[in-house]
Amino acid sequence: MQTIKADLPDADYLIKTDSYVKNLGNRLLSIDFLRGFIMVLLALESTQLYTNLINTSTNRPVNSILNQFFHHPWHGLHFWDLVQPIFMFVAGSATAFSLEKQQEIMTWNQSFAKILKRCGWLFFWGVTDYLVREHGLSFELWDVLTQLAFTTLIAFLISRSSSTLQITVSLLFLLIPELLYRFIQIPGFDQPFTNQHNFGNYMDLVLMNKTNPDGWVAINCLSTSAHTIWGLMAGQLLLSNQTGKAKAIKLCTAGLLLLVLGFGMDLTGITPIIKKIATSSFVLASGGFCLLFLAACYWYIDIKNNRKNLLFFTIVGMNSIFIYLFFEIVGERWFNGYINAIAGGLMKLIHLPQTVILIISSCCIFFLEWGICYFLYKKKVFFRI
Repeated sequence: MQTIKADLPDADYLIKTDSYVKNLGNRLLSIDFLRGFIMVLLALESTQLYTNLINTSTNRPVNSILNQFFHHPWHGLHFWDLVQPIFMFVAGSATAFSLEKQQEIMTWNQSFAKILKRCGWLFFWGVTDYLVREHGLSFELWDVLTQLAFTTLIAFLISRSSSTLQITVSLLFLLIPELLYRFIQIPGFDQPFTNQHNFGNYMDLVLMNKTNPDGWVAINCLSTSAHTIWGLMAGQLLLSNQTGKAKAIKLCTAGLLLLVLGFGMDLTGITPIIKKIATSSFVLASGGFCLLFLAACYWYIDIKNNRKNLLFFTIVGMNSIFIYLFFEIVGERWFNGYINAIAGGLMKLIHLPQTVILIISSCCIFFLEWGICYFLYKKKVFFRI
């Protein structure tokens, strides 16, 4: 990981001055906002805010809403199941902008070396995220960064190919796991869509000598490559000379098509929507939502020029890798508990209910983390891989 401090760090998507809106020019802020929005949601989740809220609620309608901020147990789709796809989709879109800049100053071989280095660091930090456990060191490949290391490389390798080839490759990466799950008959792991008895669980035993009790599998990186490829294609579309209206229509059309295909496969019983093993129907449906979210942001922010009040989200997105590693490693293992102890101790002095104390403590953790991002933004310090 590199730390940069410059007037225009990582020029493809970082901001030049503190006068955020004034100096934006014709930037596409929809991608900045979407990335920041996802990082804010992840940061809030890391503080246990959603858990604390749902534990204090006895109202069924409210619980139904709060349940959307947790992964679906298996067959189905919650809002929270879309967060990782959007994360990987936006990474692909940002890659398109980055590669456009690189083509002006680098050869393909130089860009390839750069992307290999980036993917290596993504893999390293993805493994490091879960490396230290209470029982000792652990080698795990379930983190989003390890998946992104693979999907980013795939997206780069086809980034200069035609749209037809890019679509074909993305569909191929959906087909391969579908065939592996259905037709590789290994005793005990021959039930393609059953938790702990599918091909993905078997590969985890091969790669890590263990399975994830919640059902996550490492080979999700195959099918989720489509998210990053589609993000790359969306970024290339936004970089094209087409009109803003035409771009938004194409994003919406593609998004609706993927939604119909994904939910159609689920409803007809062809392939169930299961996020934890990233079934093809799940990737198609979630990819459709990614495209629609980007289209909505692009229309509202960039076409309609609603560029105010974005700073809260975008400064978190500017240091997305830093804040992700911070709340995953530092926050989970030390920072959260330390702030909870301080905030909880102070609030007990005024005899607040324990449930209220937990919610306020979660908010304190989040705003301190946001404050770190704001401090880095003001100092023009950005961490990148």
